[in-house]
Amino acid sequence: MIPPADPTERDLPRFSRAERWVHWLTGVLVLICILTAAILYNGSLAVLVGNRHIVEIIHVYCGFALPVPIVVGLASRAYRADLSRLNRFTRADWLWLRFKGRRLSGEEVGKFNAGQKLNAALSAGSIFVLLGTGVIMFFPDWTRLAWRTGATLMHDWFALAFGILVVGHLMYALRDAEAMRGMLTGKVRRSWAEQEHVRWADEDAE
Repeated sequence: MIPPADPTERDLPRFSRAERWVHWLTGVLVLICILTAAILYNGSLAVLVGNRHIVEIIHVYCGFALPVPIVVGLASRAYRADLSRLNRFTRADWLWLRFKGRRLSGEEVGKFNAGQKLNAALSAGSIFVLLGTGVIMFFPDWTRLAWRTGATLMHDWFALAFGILVVGHLMYALRDAEAMRGMLTGKVRRSWAEQEHVRWADEDAE
């Protein structure tokens, strides 16, 4: 359990402004894509909203824009450093996944835990698969019919899986007010860091 907030407690910087902008811009684009996809695939919603062509255009262009914040963010040193952390899966991460005690204690957890690393990897992979299949669907003259059929099927199933992943991410985020504060303000309480990300808190203290 995280101790009550101490007004004299020093905050730790967790995310730079660039990182927060990348996260929120990508999040907004993802939510727009999910909402417009729901309208396009659900007949009742499509009838209720109307203007199917406009909804489709919004969906397509937001989908094409999804990689832009991710790529532009590479100009930030802090963003590149955190990408390196997310791409490094260690033995401690495997133990974190296997043992509930380690998850609750934050033992040997760096800036990101194994769940966050998996979420980042699955989200990035889904975005680029959806982008690739979306391009094939949007430009039908570029490929053969068999490719377009396969791309449509893959796009639909990846969209469903990605939607579930996003809902899970939101549920976890809303349950942890301090983690949400870190993404909103860029800072977190030291006591929270020492409970959830022990190794990262220790690194900052050195």
